[in-house]
Amino acid sequence: MPVFDTKHQRAAWLVAILGIILVIALSPYASGLLGVPVLYVAVAPLHERLMRRIKIRSVCSGIVIVAVLVGLVLPLAWMVTLLVGQAPSAANAIVKSPLLQRVGALRIGAFDIGPQLQRAGSEAVSFLAGGAFALLGTAARMTINLLLTIFGLFYLLMDPSSAWRSLRPFIPFSDANVDVLHARFGAVTKATIIGTGLAAVIQGVTMWLAFTVFGLPNGVFWGAVTMMFSMLPVVGVGLVWGPAAVVLFSDGRPGAAIGMALWGLISAALVDYLLRPYVSNRYAQTHPLITLVGAIAGVSYLGIIGLLIGPLALLYFFELLTMYRKEYLR
Repeated sequence: MPVFDTKHQRAAWLVAILGIILVIALSPYASGLLGVPVLYVAVAPLHERLMRRIKIRSVCSGIVIVAVLVGLVLPLAWMVTLLVGQAPSAANAIVKSPLLQRVGALRIGAFDIGPQLQRAGSEAVSFLAGGAFALLGTAARMTINLLLTIFGLFYLLMDPSSAWRSLRPFIPFSDANVDVLHARFGAVTKATIIGTGLAAVIQGVTMWLAFTVFGLPNGVFWGAVTMMFSMLPVVGVGLVWGPAAVVLFSDGRPGAAIGMALWGLISAALVDYLLRPYVSNRYAQTHPLITLVGAIAGVSYLGIIGLLIGPLALLYFFELLTMYRKEYLR
């Protein structure tokens, strides 16, 4: 069947080809573009409250942008600087610790597995330090993505109804279902942002306190690392407190090791089984497995911001799938 017979077909192919080219060209900046609607959902209530008092949209939008810079961008910049600055010293301390030396002499029966475990541990530490420096190496791209997000958020705050009117004709669902879908997108976005943000802050602060209480070095650094790992529910924080407990035990401090393990387990349980479900039930029902799979997939394509965007993208997909089933598979 010919596909270029009519002007309609030729126009459709032209739009499709140009769309693919644009997607490929803009793929390095996907996190910045996707961050615009995500941040908008988070700050829209603040913008609405300001509009009721100040009445000038440009002033309200500027205040919100300043709040985002102070409340989000500056803390993220501090965390990246901390990770890059302290990663070498933290990695060096682990490599020179007695734990790796003891692991190197480990044998199970006739199998000498110690050297392999020691090599794997050293490579894991080197990977962690190299990953911190990789953040600095992508500083230019991160800056461009951040600028795209900030400028996009400002213009979206200036005229959100226009953006929605432009997008609405391309959504292939009825008006009633589109309203439901719009509300669900906002709900799952709020649930993910609030749940992930609170979990990261609480887990990072508690892990820094644990390192301080039990006398382990680089507490602030490992607290920042915990904030990133906490975005992986259930298993994330264990990647920090588990090795810390092993280090304490290998140093001849079994009581401190047990305390570290209990501290990590209790804090993780409070966050993953009380805080996250409360936020999820407050805004939207989200399964921890979706968050885990989405974060792993997102970080592979979008870097550190994928820990947040990945779960959201997966949740959006299931919302669209549910809406398609309701409207077209009755």
